[in-house]
Amino acid sequence: MAHPGKNELNTHMLAAALSLLLLPIATLPAADDPPPSDPSLASDEAKAVGETVKHDTQVVVDAAKQGAQQAAAAAKDVAHEVAVATKEGAQEVAATAKNGSEKVKAAVQKNAKAPAAAPSKPSNPPANPPTPPPSSSPPPATPPPATPPP
Repeated sequence: MAHPGKNELNTHMLAAALSLLLLPIATLPAADDPPPSDPSLASDEAKAVGETVKHDTQVVVDAAKQGAQQAAAAAKDVAHEVAVATKEGAQEVAATAKNGSEKVKAAVQKNAKAPAAAPSKPSNPPANPPTPPPSSSPPPATPPPATPPP
């Protein structure tokens, strides 16, 4: 998610970091230069260096503060979006559950009104069962009754 000013923030932080890195190099006298003979000049230079460091530090602090505020705003936006999506999902689940419970209730009521029938018997047996076709062979002979042993 791009936020306005992000590149500006990066530019400020880079400039502040570079100025802090280059500051000691720019303020150091060259090895050939003799030290200032006037102590007030050294004091003035020390004050100038201190003020520059203080200013650069303040720039870095301000940039960090601005970055933290942008990160907090982005986190708030994301949390809001997650909350909305969660609420919508919960509503969909509730609607689906309600629909399912209504279908179950209707099925139970339908079964309660229907007469109980034996599941193994057909509800309407045929009026005239089919008769087997006549056969041309004689009926099978019945075996003689068994005689008990003596």
